[in-house]
Amino acid sequence: MSRPAYNDAEKGVLDVRSLQVAANPDLTKSEKKAVDFDVFPVQSLKKDAPVSPSNVAKPPPQTPKPQKMKVTKWVHFIIWYDSYRRFFTVIFVLNFTALGFAIAGLWPYALQYPGALVVGNLNFAVLMRNEIFGRLLYLFVNTCFAKWTPLYFRLGCTSTLQHLGGIHSSCAISGIAWLILMIVNQYKVKYDYNDSLLAFGVVLIITLIITLIAGLPWVRNTHHNVFERNHRFFGWTSLVMTWVYTILTNTYDVNDGKWDRSGVYVVRQQAFWYSMGMTLFIVLPWICTRKVRVDIELPSPKVAVLRFERGMQQGMLARISRSMVMEYHAFGIISEGTHAKYHYLICGVQGDFTRSLVNDPPRKIWTRQLKVAGVSNTSTLYKRGIRICTGTGLGAALATCIQSPYWYLIWIGSDQEKTFGPTISGLIHRHLGPERYLLWDSKERGGRPDTMKVLKETYDYWQAEGTYSSQLFSEAEISFSDVRTSCIHHFKLRRKLRDTTRLQDSWNSCLWYSLGFHQLLIHLFLTQSVFMAQFLFDTGVHVSLRAHDIIR
Repeated sequence: MSRPAYNDAEKGVLDVRSLQVAANPDLTKSEKKAVDFDVFPVQSLKKDAPVSPSNVAKPPPQTPKPQKMKVTKWVHFIIWYDSYRRFFTVIFVLNFTALGFAIAGLWPYALQYPGALVVGNLNFAVLMRNEIFGRLLYLFVNTCFAKWTPLYFRLGCTSTLQHLGGIHSSCAISGIAWLILMIVNQYKVKYDYNDSLLAFGVVLIITLIITLIAGLPWVRNTHHNVFERNHRFFGWTSLVMTWVYTILTNTYDVNDGKWDRSGVYVVRQQAFWYSMGMTLFIVLPWICTRKVRVDIELPSPKVAVLRFERGMQQGMLARISRSMVMEYHAFGIISEGTHAKYHYLICGVQGDFTRSLVNDPPRKIWTRQLKVAGVSNTSTLYKRGIRICTGTGLGAALATCIQSPYWYLIWIGSDQEKTFGPTISGLIHRHLGPERYLLWDSKERGGRPDTMKVLKETYDYWQAEGTYSSQLFSEAEISFSDVRTSCIHHFKLRRKLRDTTRLQDSWNSCLWYSLGFHQLLIHLFLTQSVFMAQFLFDTGVHVSLRAHDIIR
């Protein structure tokens, strides 16, 4: 119940190193990195002549290394306290404040209908991970707020869409907390309840806690298969147990201790409809799962290029697996547009799954036909931008630059053309003019570039509004960014890049402007709206049901 995590090959941060020719030979041949030697004269010495300072010239003194910019703890805190954690904090505080009022007996509604608060929170948690809801949300934002709104607002929209996992995690934890309160209150008057109700309540708590633990970041990052199996299958088990527990609690009458309530009564309860909504949110994406034909190109032992039929819009992610329900992995989609005949995935070899694509290429593979919207899909919000990536990160970057003439590509890698093959290099050279890309061959040029220097120069040249990055930057480089994220891709957007001196002098004020105030207001508004919508829906359903009873 945390932000989604993928291995390095999926995130696009794997730096593939193998022999190949630069993707732009005309550029790289003339821009090899020169190797400089410090040469100093040595006077000829006669045999057995003593060596003295006058005989041998001293080498020139070494120039001091430039000092790194010092970053304050406040800046580190702001970068760490991203939108994900803000969402989590607001919803967690609101729910647990309400939980405190319920424990103190100051909120009778929560004590009378705790099941609705349990399933309501779980409902929102599942909704945030629903692909259909995500696509609709991205479509709404890209359609209504593209280019004309203030830049800080578009920054807030992009950051909000990328960090919906904060709502997912906080609502899930809050739902478990409400469930624990509900079971504890039942055990206080356990003689009024049937033993099966109490037992099912405990089992439901255990399955939800296991699902929660399996979704912790360190489990996802270090044991992806363990996370996926437990988080998914215990989550499905929790859904079944939720249905059983909802039906049992609403059919059992504590007044006479009998199971005499009708099915009509159960259907009219809030918890029933919340459970129905949660089931639909979980099942709908799986309806779109299909086994489709795939053609695999192996340009090198370290990369597999997968080709599927059908064109795609930019900023999409594809989930693929050899099994219908197990071990799905997400990769960025490369496509020339919705009119294209094919779309492509770049899979860097690292784990067992990606290695099997090279060693045993399948003819068919399972995928969800409804693709996932990634943060790059919000590139339509901005007038001009830069897409910087390394290695297999090109898979999430290239479609944006192909489909929009206002985006500039910076691709840092090693022997790109030989490693990634003619298909990928052909897409670059057919659709991007030389004025719209920079391909840096780290093997040809003797190492990686000064990333921030390249980015700043390109930013000034391209007059960009923002930068999306599929690269893991060092801590010093992170200090130059206004926004840092740790999901599938590291997202960086800047209102304006300044030179190092000006940026250092005005860092705190700029950072607070872009992150601290405007986005905080947006996030507070959205999260409070979510909580209030949930509360009003609960109250409205409760009032309508009571009114129906009075009418009858």
